[in-house]
Amino acid sequence: MGVKTLMVCLLGALVGQAWSAAEHQRNEEELPPLVLYPWRNQGRGLVRVRRDWIIPPIRVLENSKQVPENLVQIKSDKIFTGEVIYKLEGPGVDQEPKNLFEIDDITGMIRSKRPLDRERHRSFTLKAFALSPSGERLENPTTIEIVVLDQNDNRPAFIQREFVGAVSEFSVPGTSVMTVSATDADDPMTENAFLSYSILGQESDPANAISKTMFGINNETGAIYTRDVGLDREVVKSFRLRVQVADMGGMGLTGEGVAVIHVSDINNHAPQFSPVSYIMTAVENRQDYEIGRVNVTDRDDRGAGNWEAKYFIADDPDGNFAIATDPVTNQGVLSVVKPLDFEAHSEHVLSVTVENVNSLSNKAPNLPASSAMVVVSVTNENEAPHFREDPIQIVVPESVVPGTLLKSNIAFDPDYSELRYEIVRDPEKWLDINRDTGEIRAKRTFNMRSPNVKNRIYTAVVKVTGQDGGGVSTTATVVITLKETNDFPPQLFPLSGSLCRGAHRTRSGLMVTAVDEDLPPHTAPFTFEMSDHLSVNWTVHQVNDTHAVLQPLVELEAGEYAVTVLVSDSGSPTLSAYAQVNITVCPCDSFGDCKTEAGAVSSTSVGISFIALIIIMACVALLLVLLLLAVAATTCRRRHHIKKGGGLLVGESEDDIRDNVINYDEQGGGEEDENAFNIDMLWTPHDAPSTPGSYCPMPRVPRGKQPLRMDAPHNLPSPSYPRRPPADPTDIEEYINDGLEAADNDPNVPPYDTALIYDYEGEGSLAGSLSSIASGSSDGDQDYDYLNNWGPRFQKLANMYDPR
Repeated sequence: MGVKTLMVCLLGALVGQAWSAAEHQRNEEELPPLVLYPWRNQGRGLVRVRRDWIIPPIRVLENSKQVPENLVQIKSDKIFTGEVIYKLEGPGVDQEPKNLFEIDDITGMIRSKRPLDRERHRSFTLKAFALSPSGERLENPTTIEIVVLDQNDNRPAFIQREFVGAVSEFSVPGTSVMTVSATDADDPMTENAFLSYSILGQESDPANAISKTMFGINNETGAIYTRDVGLDREVVKSFRLRVQVADMGGMGLTGEGVAVIHVSDINNHAPQFSPVSYIMTAVENRQDYEIGRVNVTDRDDRGAGNWEAKYFIADDPDGNFAIATDPVTNQGVLSVVKPLDFEAHSEHVLSVTVENVNSLSNKAPNLPASSAMVVVSVTNENEAPHFREDPIQIVVPESVVPGTLLKSNIAFDPDYSELRYEIVRDPEKWLDINRDTGEIRAKRTFNMRSPNVKNRIYTAVVKVTGQDGGGVSTTATVVITLKETNDFPPQLFPLSGSLCRGAHRTRSGLMVTAVDEDLPPHTAPFTFEMSDHLSVNWTVHQVNDTHAVLQPLVELEAGEYAVTVLVSDSGSPTLSAYAQVNITVCPCDSFGDCKTEAGAVSSTSVGISFIALIIIMACVALLLVLLLLAVAATTCRRRHHIKKGGGLLVGESEDDIRDNVINYDEQGGGEEDENAFNIDMLWTPHDAPSTPGSYCPMPRVPRGKQPLRMDAPHNLPSPSYPRRPPADPTDIEEYINDGLEAADNDPNVPPYDTALIYDYEGEGSLAGSLSSIASGSSDGDQDYDYLNNWGPRFQKLANMYDPR
């Protein structure tokens, strides 16, 4: 509290200790005698003492039942005119944990209000204040430390409820097994937390298997170790130990736990066969099936590697058998992996040995590996015949002579029964087989170019059947590899061509080659030759293995020449063929093409001559002209032969009526206009003179009944048409317009779009003015009922001329 003197009032020995410490310090430093109030009033101010008291920590025993308990009293050594108030702050007062300590405001006595627990709070650091009634701080705060003293109020406890460990069987004494551990919540710096371990009891599994104490424990570390010999897993499986821990070096509070120790197995027992001999049966010609099992015993831990067995077979030179381990029963499973043959061996004697997967321990007895004898009897069955090879390989020339022997002794029967052979697949019927001996012969010559020959290989299938009781059969593939033979001579190509007349002989010629239907090596290189007595004035030069050039030896006239060439292949034997090449010699243009009739159309092929081509084209043109003339004559003839007594649209021809209607440009006729019924036709009276510009003369419309218009009133007077042509030809437009206006207003004319005037035929014409068609006919002269029979396309026209 700044520079001050504290009077420490402790209960019991603490008070005496504080006074003794103060007395000792005063004697050593030769200070003035200890006073409770060292401050004196000297005139105007207070006098500070030379140094403060050092207050040692206040020690309080935990779990004290004397509460409240006075701990220490503090006082200020200064003289104040007024009252002094003491306050206390810190953990245990106004901070968590609260309400553990308090101070008397007047006396300064610090007390504990509740029992303290060292395991929760080991010490408290508080601050004390001296204040005036107004709250003014009279002294600097003083730090007070309270230390809680430990009591042995906590039992030690093991960190696990049960400890588990293992030790190998036959371990020597002193072998470490495991370590147990415990804790104590008391002060580790005191005897209250000094632990000691011990073993209280031992139980074995099976019970009472071992009576002597087999384990010990280090009382300080808790390490458990073996004390005696005789750990045998076949005798005892495990131990259960009751262990104890005590504080205060074994003299205080205690706690108990359990330690379980398993005795682990070592491979100290080899597997043994039981029994040591077996008899099994197997069926021939079968494989991958079980024929029997052998048994072993092993005293080691079941299911572990020290117990698991592995087996070995001896006296099986062909490897027909195999043996595996059943992981559940540890038995040896014997099986056949390769087919057995009763005729070869009717019985097999096997020697089987066994050992563990893990190696034997050095503590195991030194004994030889256990073995057993297995006798396997083979059962005979009716077997199918066997081919000596499958597929049956045959190599033969394609030109083999029919009847040639290709293959013999192709199959046998293990049961020595008779066999019957047949061919079940032979797409080209090239093979023949002897049904008793199985000899395969060529039935006819082979053909390399057959679609059933792929990459020179032809395949067939033969079947053989045993003649014993079962009649078992089997098949095999016959693979015939055909060797190419030289069957076809080479053929020269091309057999015609052209050469330019006057070209340099050494630089011009006809290139030829050869084709051969055979396959290599019976084809190229080809040899080209020419006989002097067959082809005069010509020679052949070999260019490469496949081509040659035919060249003239002298200057030749234009014309056709036949040159004979001998071409040979490189096969064995060599085949040759003569060929005649037709060569045309002709004058050529700058491009090297023939320009006369003698030149060939193509340099490599025979074409059509130029004159023949011209003749053919002329004939085609003539036929087209004749066809056009015939069509024109037929059309004009039809127009001249309309029947006089028929209707308006009826002629002598039986063709469709539409062939007799001539349609011109249609300009539209208003809402009554129909494309199929507009009659834009020009009619010329039969007795009118033909004028320039007119078409073929048309017959006069017969006098008859005048057709009635259905779209306008009838029996009205017609307007007057212009009859006199204009004197000046330039007024022809006005003349036509006047006639058109009169016709539009005439209710008695035929339907719209009917031409009224054909042409201006000159002044004074006997025909007069051409107005409406059939304008001079009477209603009784013409019958239009036949229009109703022409179908729906003429129905509109029939309605317009309906007399009703």
